[in-house]
Amino acid sequence: MSSFKFILSGGGTGGHIYPAIAIANELKAQFPDCEILFVGAKDKMEMQKVPQAGYPIKGLWIAGLQRKLTLQNLLFPVKVIDSLIKSRRIIKSFKPDVVIGTGGFASGPLLRAAAVMNIPIVVQEQNSFPGITNKILSKRASVICVAYDNLEHFFPKNKIKLTGNPVREDLLSIDNKRLDALTYFALDATKKTLLVLGGSLGSRRINQLIAKELDFITNQNIQVIWQCGKLYFDEYSHFNEKSYVKVVSFIDRMDLVYAAADIIISRAGASSVSELCLVGKPVIFIPSPNVAEDHQTKNAKAIVDKNGAILLKESELDGKFQSVFTHLIDDENHQIELGNQIRKLAKPNATQDIVKEISKLIKK
Repeated sequence: MSSFKFILSGGGTGGHIYPAIAIANELKAQFPDCEILFVGAKDKMEMQKVPQAGYPIKGLWIAGLQRKLTLQNLLFPVKVIDSLIKSRRIIKSFKPDVVIGTGGFASGPLLRAAAVMNIPIVVQEQNSFPGITNKILSKRASVICVAYDNLEHFFPKNKIKLTGNPVREDLLSIDNKRLDALTYFALDATKKTLLVLGGSLGSRRINQLIAKELDFITNQNIQVIWQCGKLYFDEYSHFNEKSYVKVVSFIDRMDLVYAAADIIISRAGASSVSELCLVGKPVIFIPSPNVAEDHQTKNAKAIVDKNGAILLKESELDGKFQSVFTHLIDDENHQIELGNQIRKLAKPNATQDIVKEISKLIKK
């Protein structure tokens, strides 16, 4: 029997890339002889991260619309047409059995081209409030794998499968890694550890908050691992001179950093939320208000409404951060309760369940 072929597209940020890689790894596990090709946007993160994970990738000349009138916006229709033509060529040459999109600029033209060519497409929607691209693609999708309830307002109900978001395999067993984590990050075992996550690209507002409140935090016998993002590392790296503060641009060993953490401050991107449910630690979400449809706030609220986390809006940080943080640090029972509640919302089999849906579409 000839091997199956799959094209995956997901990129722009780690939140789209790593789920796509997780799905690819599970496809390889279930179909060892299968061929996998990624399609991404030129000059975006996926062009480095996907080859590092061991998969080939082709780039499309595509980018999102800017919020103001720019040359890039004027070129947008040209880029879309060019990407549709190139996507069609890629599909015709590779001949995939199924095409899977996890979001990002390139997934729109690729999945659209596949649908027109009658190739089964799978849309993996990570957020509680879908973006416009997936809403459009959903009409042609064979299956829509989602991570939140009540998305029938946006997608055809008969196509929706509640699977959860794919997460990295090494996050499924962090409970026995704490000692390794303390050694790896050279942490003090007598102190609580605060982990600060601003997303794969970093968060200006969270970085500003931590810079302002760092003495307040460390004075409470707390050490800090602060992922500030590549764009901001030069600005904040001098805080490494302080005792019990580690500023990094990017974290390669997420399993160990989660194992080390006692409390986490994080953005509320879909992949981060799914990972944090698995990790089961107390979380303060600070959603970015600068994303489409304010979907990070909606992601966070889906957890907070089930008593699984704390939500602080950017507009509340100056007035509320110290009191909220102090209350959490001082209340061990609240920490335990938050950890237990968020863990109940985890979907550890998400990747396998998504691949199960993909498998059903393969033409025998």
